[in-house]
Amino acid sequence: MTADALEPHALVRLLGKPTAEFTVTDLEHAVEELGLRQVNLRYVGGDGRLKTIAFPINSRAHLREVLTYGERVDGSSVFPGTGTEDSDVYVVPRHRTAFVNPFGERRSLDVLCAFYGADGEPLPHAREQIVRTAAEVLHEQTGMTLEVFGELEYYLVEDLDERFAVEEERGYQESAPFSKGQQLREEVLGHLSSMGLALKYAHGEVGNIREDDRQLVQHEIEFWPVPVEEAADALVIAKWVVREVADRHGVEVTFAPTVSSSGAGSGLHVHARLVRDGVNALVDDEGELTDTGRRLIAGLLEAAPALTAFGNTVPTSYLRFAEGSESPEGVSWAATDRTGLVRVPLAWGGGVLPRMVAHANPHHAEPVPVPDVGPQTVELRLADGSADVHLLLAGMAVAARHGLTDPDSLERAARWNADDHDDFAQLPSSSAASADALDEARDMFEADGVFPGELIDAVLEDLRANTDGTLAKKAAKSDSARAELIRKYWHVG
Repeated sequence: MTADALEPHALVRLLGKPTAEFTVTDLEHAVEELGLRQVNLRYVGGDGRLKTIAFPINSRAHLREVLTYGERVDGSSVFPGTGTEDSDVYVVPRHRTAFVNPFGERRSLDVLCAFYGADGEPLPHAREQIVRTAAEVLHEQTGMTLEVFGELEYYLVEDLDERFAVEEERGYQESAPFSKGQQLREEVLGHLSSMGLALKYAHGEVGNIREDDRQLVQHEIEFWPVPVEEAADALVIAKWVVREVADRHGVEVTFAPTVSSSGAGSGLHVHARLVRDGVNALVDDEGELTDTGRRLIAGLLEAAPALTAFGNTVPTSYLRFAEGSESPEGVSWAATDRTGLVRVPLAWGGGVLPRMVAHANPHHAEPVPVPDVGPQTVELRLADGSADVHLLLAGMAVAARHGLTDPDSLERAARWNADDHDDFAQLPSSSAASADALDEARDMFEADGVFPGELIDAVLEDLRANTDGTLAKKAAKSDSARAELIRKYWHVG
């Protein structure tokens, strides 16, 4: 196979094969050809963040051992609540996830890992195992694969700059020099592409906020639909890269759901589609939403109150629900409507693509390419930057399975359509209410062994411990109390 000259992933270009086919021998060859002297084994911890173990390469035999076996780690330090008497666990490299790390003192090969217990079985409460199990159960019961991508929003915070001053709430797809941080954003984009993440684009987002001595400028990275397990890894890697690049530029960055007394917060909207045998099952040949699409929507809406436990994990998440101009207003859905919890965005259906191309380019004579998989998605506008993304996406797979197998889901989809109705249930208004919603729906998530009961208990405990009821009440009346609450949950996710 000859590598695509435009392929941004350095290892794919070098090895001439897709990441799914990477072997230990391939990675050894890449290390030697690229002159790498270190391997970083990475995994997602119980807090949803990316962790690292660094290995200097002592010899070819040592490199093969690290890339094959991985290492032992202290599970009681990785997953809160794990007993110290049974805490040794293995992290084993997943070769398809390998990439060249552009940061650090010296270039290294990084590989994401999976967790296994002393018996060699997958660790059921490990993040990557939960989302993998959710995807496998969905496919076994429906024959479909859930593909998703996130819209990752974040703020860059710098000293106030009056040159080409930012205009509040006018940042959507703004260009430099009016868009602050465009260079940093493009640097992030380059790194993510070279790591093999499937990206669509990056741009300035609506949120421009001016305060007395600083400006907060919002940005967004949008990914490309991939199987749900890959999408979860991509979001965790992207957050790490954004933070690394911002830190190297001396710029503060936050993914917090609420960042100021005014202006938009940062959401984490997730687009989803169901694929069967390479065909998008959400729409028919005319681009119209199918019963499968409606069942998916119904499943997501029914599970939505409980999904806040994974997607909206801090008290300031609920300030965003109450005050955000584009945050969800109720458990409803509609086409292109940005106030509902689920929307069906435009997707070049109904034969419009050739007409638009011909009109924009009157002399265009080349055939218009047709996507391998139809681009239609449904967008869940629930989560924010505090989300534990592996648990969130695993929960969405559970919700999809429920919607597809529940005989009442089509009736629910009709009842929750904002085009025909206007009275809808509301999402939880606090961390404690989110915990109650998850507790009530826990049987759905624990079914088929997807979410271990002990993990659900831990999530409930964290939500109830983080309620901050007194401070939240003060924040409604006092700007200083509000600022204190926002700062407490500034570095989330």
